[in-house]
Formats: sequence, C-alpha cells, structure tokens
Amino acid sequence: MTRTEVGLLGTTCTVTIYRGWSQAAFDEVFARIAQIEDRMTVNRDDSEVIRVNRAAGKAPVKVSPDTFAVIAKGLEISRQGGGAFDITVGPLVKLWGIGTTAARVPAAREIAEARARVGWGNVQLSRQDSTVFLRQRGMALDLGAIAKGYAADEAARILRTRGVKSALINLGGNVLTVGSKPDGSPWRIGVQNPEEPRGTHIGVVEVGETAVVTSGSYERFFESGGRRYHHILDTSTGFPASNGLAAVMIVTGDSTAADGYSTLVFALGLQNGRALVEGTEGAIEALFVTDSREVFVTPGLKNRFRLTDSRFTLKD
Repeated sequence: MTRTEVGLLGTTCTVTIYRGWSQAAFDEVFARIAQIEDRMTVNRDDSEVIRVNRAAGKAPVKVSPDTFAVIAKGLEISRQGGGAFDITVGPLVKLWGIGTTAARVPAAREIAEARARVGWGNVQLSRQDSTVFLRQRGMALDLGAIAKGYAADEAARILRTRGVKSALINLGGNVLTVGSKPDGSPWRIGVQNPEEPRGTHIGVVEVGETAVVTSGSYERFFESGGRRYHHILDTSTGFPASNGLAAVMIVTGDSTAADGYSTLVFALGLQNGRALVEGTEGAIEALFVTDSREVFVTPGLKNRFRLTDSRFTLKD
C-alpha cells in the first residue's frame, strides 16, 4: 500500500494504491486534479468559470471539454431537482461568504437581489462550439458541489489506465474506489458523525467499486446570534437549507453524479430526497442522518450499513 496526500480543490486529496503502484500514476493523478481546479475554481482571479461569469449577459465563452462536461451534468441534475440544486447559485454563495473570513448573514434585500440572478434555465450551452452563455447579467456559476466528483472520476480513469487494480481515492470526503480490496473483501467506508470532528463515525457502509459522497451541514458553517449557518443553500429562500437533515450520503457508480446528487438530495429533505433516490430503482442509494440522530437508508443499503454509535437510531 502506498498513500499520497496533496492539498487541492480547497481540501486534502488522498490517493491510496494497494495494487499496481507507480510514482507516475500519482504524478499524473494530482496533475490532472490541479488542472481541473485551475479550470473550474471561483476562488482565484481567473479560470474558465470566472471568464464565463464575467461575460454573463454579454457573450458566450468557449471552455474546455472538462468544464463543458461538468456544467452539462450540473444542468441535468439542476433540471431533475427543479432547481433545488442549481449550478448558478454563485450570487448567493458569494453573498453569504460561508467558509471565508467574510461570512455574514445578508440583509433580506440583498438575498432577494441575489436570488433574482439564480436560475439554471438561463444557461445556454452550444456543444458544437463548446461555449457557455449566462443570459442574465450578474449570474454566476459555482461548480463547488460537483467538480470534486468529476476530479475523482478522472483520477480513477488515470489509475485504471496505468494498470492500478486496487485503490481508494478520497477528495475531502468524496470517496471513489477502484477495483476490489486486495483480500477480496468489501470496502468499508465510515459514515461521518455530523456532531463530531472529521474522522469520527456513526457507522460503516460496505461497498464494491463505486462512489460514496457525503454532504452535510457540518462541513462549512459559521455562527451568528447563537445560530449556525451552513453552506448548503436553499435556492427557494436564499438561506441555508433547514429541513431537519444533518447529512446525506450518496452511493452510486459515477462520482460526478454522486457529488451533485448529495447536495440535491440534502436540499430536498428526507421525504422528497428519499423519493427521488428510490425512484432510480437502485441506480442511486442514499443514507440520511437527521438533526435528531435518526438514520434512514434506502433499500439497497439496508444489508450493507452497520450502525456503531448507540446515540443514533436506525429507522425504517
């Protein structure tokens, strides 16, 4: 087993190779992740996404196949969720500043103005020209809820091409497995306790070769006036989603999809999110943790999840 950690995508990216190790594989993986970050970040002065945002309401912008693919997938998930997940949430994200030193509770007027510039239906794509056009001035893409998933998929592709037979990719909680464990047993992925520091688990999910992505209110937040405000924003209100959920874990074969759906399902809440997942007939599975320490799992995970923290209750 060989493990390497690098700080990218605003988090710690870890790749562990169990069979088929080579330094070239690690080098190519992290170079690719860095390239994806360079193209899609909104936290620097220039990137393809920043250029699209600056041209909002003015002109289409040509982007790389990477950025185009992620935006297209983001729009697909935005459409399916009716905007509960929306890649044009940029104005609200910037306004709240959660995860930065500028985090604050905006005034109602500011939130209303930002919400008026959010709307996935105003994104125009041209596959022929590989261009993206935001039809309304002041609109802004933010791919933070999906780009890590794409980076994980690309890392896995590179490892397989390099002949790696067994590996685990963890991009700040976005987990993707490659092949099987060397001993043939299932991968065991811990379910984060939303009330405790990272690495503290309430249970374990056993999986094969798949993606496991979690979104939770504990990931990025600030406190003001005795209230906690987390980073998963409800586009219908402009405020952080408040629906009784503390975390959602998505299990599916595609990490890009898992990343986007983890945010969408969290925003939809337990009842609607569960209905959406179960409507995929096993293509996507989910685990829900509520603020009242209740845990719900979809049918495909019932025999693969083991609760280990007695303070939480597994519900039907």
